[in-house]
Amino acid sequence: MLLPQIKQPSDLKSMSQDDLVLLSAEIRQFLIEKLSATGGHLAPNLGVVELTVALHYCYNSPVDKMIFDVGHQAYVHKVLTGRMDRFDTLRQHNGLCGFVKRNESEHDVWEAGHSSTSLSAAMGMALARDLKGEDNKVIPIIGDGALTGGMAFEALNHIGHEQKKMMVILNDNEMSIAPNVGAMHKYLSKIRSDRHYLKAKDDVEGMLKRIPAIGDRLAKSASWIKDSVKYMMVPGVLFEELGFKYLGPIDGHDIPKLIEAFKQADNVEGPVLVHVLTTKGKGYQPAEADSHKWHGISPYKIESGQVLKAVGKPMYTEIFGQTLVELAKEDKRIVAVTPAMPTGSGLIPFSKEFPDRMIDVGIAEQHAATMSAALAMEGLKPIFAVYSTFMQRAYDQIVHDICRHNANVIFAIDRAGFVGPDGETHQGVYDVAFMRHIPNIVLMMPKDENELRHMMKTAIEYNDGPIAYRYPRNNVVGVPLDEQLVPIPIGTWEQIRPAEGYAIIASGSMLQIAEEAAELVKREGITAGVINARFLKPLDEQMLRDLAVRGTKIIVLEEASQAGSMGSAVLEFYAEQGLHDVQVHLMGIPDRFIEHGSINEQRAEVGLTVENVSSELRSLAAQSSYSMSRTKFPS
Repeated sequence: MLLPQIKQPSDLKSMSQDDLVLLSAEIRQFLIEKLSATGGHLAPNLGVVELTVALHYCYNSPVDKMIFDVGHQAYVHKVLTGRMDRFDTLRQHNGLCGFVKRNESEHDVWEAGHSSTSLSAAMGMALARDLKGEDNKVIPIIGDGALTGGMAFEALNHIGHEQKKMMVILNDNEMSIAPNVGAMHKYLSKIRSDRHYLKAKDDVEGMLKRIPAIGDRLAKSASWIKDSVKYMMVPGVLFEELGFKYLGPIDGHDIPKLIEAFKQADNVEGPVLVHVLTTKGKGYQPAEADSHKWHGISPYKIESGQVLKAVGKPMYTEIFGQTLVELAKEDKRIVAVTPAMPTGSGLIPFSKEFPDRMIDVGIAEQHAATMSAALAMEGLKPIFAVYSTFMQRAYDQIVHDICRHNANVIFAIDRAGFVGPDGETHQGVYDVAFMRHIPNIVLMMPKDENELRHMMKTAIEYNDGPIAYRYPRNNVVGVPLDEQLVPIPIGTWEQIRPAEGYAIIASGSMLQIAEEAAELVKREGITAGVINARFLKPLDEQMLRDLAVRGTKIIVLEEASQAGSMGSAVLEFYAEQGLHDVQVHLMGIPDRFIEHGSINEQRAEVGLTVENVSSELRSLAAQSSYSMSRTKFPS
């Protein structure tokens, strides 16, 4: 066994290339075994085993900067950099992160849970290197899916212009999470299918100059002839024209060829793009057969590939997808827009039913947002289905192109709240704070799956501007579903339990916690009301006034950032109304990033539990009793 001998990347240096091939096979088997217990991003990592081994063999991490785009394909990197013995804790609370993590290892020089950032980071590191007079290598590894992101093109343009020395690895596996779309995908496919090409692009001009009596006219046209030949016969012309030396395509599972390509790249003074072809899920038949399903996977049986998912209630995402199909059958204006997440956002049933009304733009949230605004202005009903954490990438477009135009775009915000093992880069806890202060927008969150369906109907019937409904990465509550969907009056809350001195204003999945806490303290003689704050904007101002008039002490309970979210909105309302004596206690997510673990562990970490809410109610009751006794018996 070679793998147990690898404690740090330098241990690879003394190995033969044949040993590197054997080591790659051992790493692949290690990942298959470990992830069968923990789950995780299996297919992306099986596809980059040889590539990562070859990089660590040729270069000296962390002096040489390896920058993994997104970071979910860095498990092999973690294995080779001293973290093999922690893989049993992968994506677990206080365990190994499923992404690159700077405070986890000195070899993790850049971390990101969103795609298309690696090239910009690489440019920053190359600039810093040159300004400091250092000579280390800078090596971003970006997938063909991430290359669809506009930020990646901005960086390519800048790198090509500045001609900074770096080696960009284009890991081309024809996939991001879902199959890739767009012109770039077609361009890379064309290169991928034409492995035999003339390798003399740099020799064309020299060949022409060697022709006797070439003449002034032909000499002047030599550059044009060279470019014409290059366009006809050479792959990678796009990258060449952007200022990169293009090498490839290269078999990303052939270690000797990879090493040779890296040596060639090192001899180039400016930026080089090495186009590497890999197979997502390589070496494990179920993952190769369906790399989409096995991109991120729950625990599974190795022999059969059977995924060990608990049988239970469906996810909110599934209810969204089913309901959207129902609504679209009745309303031909409905179109669905997704930034490369058709499966994750529950849109596969819609895409099968209405293929012409399904728009996958690739990893391009900004484009998706502005395009949706234009669709709405032309009379359609665009449903921008997006994870909360990915939507924040389109903040400027939401402000400038959607809300400022008051465009009737519908946001279906998935993964709202804690997301569990994906951790801090994917937590959907900021969208309320960064959206509610934008004029014209309406924000909703349902207490259960039935209310989600009615909110979806509300959004379709609403014509006065942008409107959003957000829902968690949870299984549904399990309530009956109404067949007839009706709009909910905008800005109205629902009283679940009557308030008698105390009230919990809660949204979404926090309603269940609020009800359990209220029931718990009821046995102790404390009667707390529970209010379903289903509209986060606008608030139910009349209900808030009524609570204030009755002297109700309020807890605002939300699985969102405490700074700037619904609790802040309630306090702002009372301040605007001059109601300064209302007691409002906020229970939300504190001003720090919450790392990976289960959703219940994350809630416990920040105090969003039945025990904490009931304890807060007891504290309020104790304060009330003390205040009354002080009034009756002054000292």
